Amino acid sequence: MKKLFGQNDWFFFMKNSSIRANAIFILSLSLISIVVGFWVNWVVGLIMIIFAVVGCWVALHQLHQLQNDTETYINDLTYQVERGQQEALLEMPIGMIMMDDHDVIKWINPYMSHYFKMELVVGRPLMKVDSKLAKLVDEHRHDNDSTIVSWKHRRFQFLIQDRYHVIYLMDVTEFDNIKARYRNERVFIGEVYLDNYVELVQGMSDSDASNLHNYVTSELSKWAKVNHLMLKVIDDDNYLLVGYQYSLDSLEKKKFKVLDVIRNNTSKQNSPVTLSVGIAYGENDLTKLANTAQHNLDLALGRGGDQVVVRAENGQARFYGGKTNPMEKRTRVRARMISQAMQELMAQADQVFVIGHKNPDMDAMGACLGVHRIAEMNNHECWIVLDQEQVHSDIARLMLEINKYQDISDHIITPEEAAKKATSKSLLVMVDHSKPSISISPKLCEQLANRIMIIDHHRRGEEFPENPLLVYIEPYASSTCELITEMFEYQPRESESLNRLEATTMLTGIQVDTKSFTKQAGTRTFDAASYLRSAGADGLMIQRFMKENPDSFLDRNHLISTVQFINDKMALCAGEDDQTYDPVTAAQAADMLLQMSGVDASFVITQRADGVVGISARSMGDYNVQLVMEKMGGGGHLANAATQIKGKKVSEVKKELIDLLNDKGNGESSSNEANTTEE
Repeated sequence: MKKLFGQNDWFFFMKNSSIRANAIFILSLSLISIVVGFWVNWVVGLIMIIFAVVGCWVALHQLHQLQNDTETYINDLTYQVERGQQEALLEMPIGMIMMDDHDVIKWINPYMSHYFKMELVVGRPLMKVDSKLAKLVDEHRHDNDSTIVSWKHRRFQFLIQDRYHVIYLMDVTEFDNIKARYRNERVFIGEVYLDNYVELVQGMSDSDASNLHNYVTSELSKWAKVNHLMLKVIDDDNYLLVGYQYSLDSLEKKKFKVLDVIRNNTSKQNSPVTLSVGIAYGENDLTKLANTAQHNLDLALGRGGDQVVVRAENGQARFYGGKTNPMEKRTRVRARMISQAMQELMAQADQVFVIGHKNPDMDAMGACLGVHRIAEMNNHECWIVLDQEQVHSDIARLMLEINKYQDISDHIITPEEAAKKATSKSLLVMVDHSKPSISISPKLCEQLANRIMIIDHHRRGEEFPENPLLVYIEPYASSTCELITEMFEYQPRESESLNRLEATTMLTGIQVDTKSFTKQAGTRTFDAASYLRSAGADGLMIQRFMKENPDSFLDRNHLISTVQFINDKMALCAGEDDQTYDPVTAAQAADMLLQMSGVDASFVITQRADGVVGISARSMGDYNVQLVMEKMGGGGHLANAATQIKGKKVSEVKKELIDLLNDKGNGESSSNEANTTEE
């Protein structure tokens, strides 16, 4: 009893509310039992007193024992937790470094000491102990999350609690190696296509054609073996390529020089073979990989061939090659097939809309008039979409002539009117461009996204309508007007053909894009020009269209006077930040700069009236200005490209372009070829 109610335990139950409540309940029940007992009989009351005293003593003793056992358990548990924490701190496979406010090491755990080769580091500044680790601490001191770093030839998950001056390092080298191996061994699929093989072998004997095919296959097989790839022949001009990601990384570093090797060696035999390759990666589903590879090959062919397109599904495409001008095809079969397909699409539509790019030139307008005439010849209504408030001086003069032709002028509508007229059955023909963002009406392109046909002569870019009904992109052609002119041969004979104005406008478009038949003008270009002349194209009217006003003449000469030379072979002109120039003036200045001796490429940067900074780029063909413009968000041809940049000043764009031109990796000359298959 003394032990139960000692100095430290007297009324111990008062310490715990639950125990106290149970004790009060037992005492209350005992008192009630005693009172009831005495009320019945005094003997019963005495017995109840005895039972109550014994019961209370037992209950209090058990409660006291329970409290002691609980306190003992908690004390033991606390000791075990503290001991576990100490052992974990000392033995866990995570390095810890504690420092003071001045990055002086105060303590490290034993695991960390192995990385310092058991040297005494406590009390020394971290910079003197390990400068690389100190640099990592400075770089990641304010990071909210852990990061993976390299240190001591290992990979660590690195975390800093800057508030407490504690560094944590967990060795994840093995896991990182597994992750890297998984990435490196992911499969990629590629499709290789010989662009002009069919045309080349048409005029060859069987033995020569066989020798050419055997050479290309042998060269590709050696290249595949060196780079650990599997190559499978699918057809005479088609191959399947399968490999791992690490091989693809190596090929991208070497920039797929096999294209140059095969082209150079076959050119020596007067049978230049060019390759187009589409490669897809980053996907576990082989079916999706194959589909993406085919889309990438289509993109490479749409850009003119002789290049590689590498892209994951929904990813950013990377281009390699494309340094040569696309070769002209020898047959008109595709022109006939496209013409027939377009007639069928027009027959299925309730009306046709034809649209050019913003600030249309004569090629775009000539193409619009040509498509309008084809629709009329097939008895279909066609609307030409044009914003007449944003046209160049040559187009303004053209519009004055169009006003004399009621049947044409009545079918020229604004983008707003086109959006109201368009229905779900309408057909939209995009000419001289394939990017909806540079159309006169991007809204109309979005409205008729599933009813689009494209006719263009520029290399296809990444931005492209998702589901076009028909695509006719021929980068070898001089102009869109040339492509459309060829279609007139396959139209109904009994219908009214081109009138004088339409023929003149289309011939002007060809003349402008070929710089008066001096650039990219093949035999079919002259055939198209001959047809247009026979249809009534007027040379004097062309001269009137192309007349230049005095202000443009002076502006062009002013731009040329600002010329500066980059690497002695590239001429660059730039206007003022606060002065606007007509885009045609800038393009003409770029053309004139090429007439200077020793100039391989020219770039003219100007501020346009709409606040956008434009760059017109030209070259003689040895320097690929298209690659440069694509890196700045534009595109075009190898020798004729451009871009438009928003939100920057002319001076800022000029500095960006100069930095890009000074980069040795950009715009390689087509003469800079590789000579070994291993590359």
